[in-house]
Amino acid sequence: MGWNAELYDSKHGFVSAFGSDVVEWLEPKEGERILDLGCGTGDITNDLYQRGAQVTGVDASKDMIEQARNKYPSLSFYVADAEALLFEDEFDAVFSNAVLHWIKTPQPVLDVIYRSLKSGGRFTAEFGGSGNVKIITDEIKRQVEKRNLPYKAENFPWYFPTVGEYTGLMEDAGFCVSQALHFERPTILNGENGLRNWLHMFGRFMFQELEEATVEDLITGVEQQLESELWNGREWEADYKRIRVQGWKR
Repeated sequence: MGWNAELYDSKHGFVSAFGSDVVEWLEPKEGERILDLGCGTGDITNDLYQRGAQVTGVDASKDMIEQARNKYPSLSFYVADAEALLFEDEFDAVFSNAVLHWIKTPQPVLDVIYRSLKSGGRFTAEFGGSGNVKIITDEIKRQVEKRNLPYKAENFPWYFPTVGEYTGLMEDAGFCVSQALHFERPTILNGENGLRNWLHMFGRFMFQELEEATVEDLITGVEQQLESELWNGREWEADYKRIRVQGWKR
């Protein structure tokens, strides 16, 4: 399944907006070479560029990169899988926002990130942590079971580690971990269709092999069951929990 870059920009701008807090941890400096890993449609890449950094954006989605190039034609964007990057001792920093929970085999990616950094370079990232969107995903599973639909555990598309688990993997890759944080961040999904839009954008990977009409019925069931818990009368609020980390190449 590919990404819908237009839907991402029009309905899920909060992803990039929340990334501004992670940029403050990064503290980009003028002239630094920075890799934006999983750059999406390029908004944070452009922010780093406006702060004076020399930025390269990479993303596995061709649609996302095409959108990024259309929005910011003067910046460098490339389609690439995180596990397959060939950079070596090239960057002062690697930055990643809301991406690493999509990679279910974290150690190879951390090894690639470490190799991409210059000696003394830093890795700064934020992504979904333990318990992220658990209320929503548990309800999806209940609705699937209620309808006797096929569901495979491997269709769960995310990796949501604890701080201890992930920082241990960072240390295994060679990083000196300087900061790590796990926190709750209830996230507004705009409008009465906010949860439905979120499910179409991010949760659809759990609906593989299901017909469209079945997916729509399932989403309606999720909305009805979660209305009392996640709908405040004006908008939906997703139960986000995040991890933010920073480490240095020895």
